[in-house]
Amino acid sequence: MTAIRPTILGLERNGIGEVSFLGLGRKDIIPLWFGEGDIVTPPFIRDAAKRALDDGKTFYTFTRGIAELRGAIADWASRQSGREIDAERVTVPGAAMMGVQIALQCVCEPGDNVLIISPMWPNIFQAVIGSGATPRFVRLDGGANGEPWTLDLQRLFDSADAHTKAIFFASPSNPTGWIMSEREQRAILEFTRKRGIAVISDEVYTPIVYDTPAPSFGAIADPEDDVFIINSFSKAWAMTGWRIGWLIHPRRLATQMAELSAYNNTGATVFAQYGALEAITKGDDFIKWQVQRCREGLAIVEKAIGANNRMSWCKPAGAFYAFIAIEGMTDSHAFAKRLLEHAKVGVAPGIAFGPKTDKQNDRFIRLCFFQAPERLSEAMQRIAKAI
Repeated sequence: MTAIRPTILGLERNGIGEVSFLGLGRKDIIPLWFGEGDIVTPPFIRDAAKRALDDGKTFYTFTRGIAELRGAIADWASRQSGREIDAERVTVPGAAMMGVQIALQCVCEPGDNVLIISPMWPNIFQAVIGSGATPRFVRLDGGANGEPWTLDLQRLFDSADAHTKAIFFASPSNPTGWIMSEREQRAILEFTRKRGIAVISDEVYTPIVYDTPAPSFGAIADPEDDVFIINSFSKAWAMTGWRIGWLIHPRRLATQMAELSAYNNTGATVFAQYGALEAITKGDDFIKWQVQRCREGLAIVEKAIGANNRMSWCKPAGAFYAFIAIEGMTDSHAFAKRLLEHAKVGVAPGIAFGPKTDKQNDRFIRLCFFQAPERLSEAMQRIAKAI
């Protein structure tokens, strides 16, 4: 007998981690498996955190985040969405995944289900399982041979039942780079309002777009709608190791957010919040530079795919991932392991981005192209040669 919940005992290793575990720390590997680039956090952000440490910012503070940071996030989100976002709707609980966990805690109980638009980053559906709810995947169509990724809204709505408590999606998407249109957002918001279903919108990659803007749900949601918007400093400001993100939530949940943040994490690391404050108030130029660097990586991958008749994709509209279909591949996990050992390139297997029963994902690998151009070019040459 054991007191541990069977759901927890049944959690499996993240499919990306299964591959990366085999090559972490090896100097002969070009690692493209994780969702981060190859540059350190910019000096102006690091220096702000150092100053906070030197100023003794090492004590407990507000569990929802320091007031200056929450206000700056509200200002930034207001500019991004074109609609005023009240700082009372902003909570900084720690990493963005903490925001996901808190949003799920607000709406899910055992026996409930969450609709997830996939392919989707595996931490999301594993968090749903960990909460006691069941993920229901609604797959985007297309994605290979130049076909655009498209969402069948009716199939999404038909997947909901009396136990559906939330719809979860990421736009821009990890791993596909798909961006949800405002028309699709409005249709989902209307549906969820009628059915009493929450929206959990992962908008971590909204600043990293190319030719198509990524509209925020904050532009259309009212302050009391059951809408949770997740964002993070990890990607747009190159702060993956800082573990600091934020949550925009219904205004009426301000008190509950303070308590949930306290129970889960006692709030975000204090001195890191001062680095985040510097990032969001003075980091626009860095984001522009980063997007340009990602464009260069995008072009390198596009050229490599165009020169190989066994690789295809739908060119991503946002984020910094290539989700590449490999003709004839039926086991992306085994293929990623072979690439690691024989081509010395680390990629994420497509099967990791949804249920193991979704064999369509097994046609794909994912790699991060926010990399130094020469290293990325070498990686693509190695992958092409291996294929």
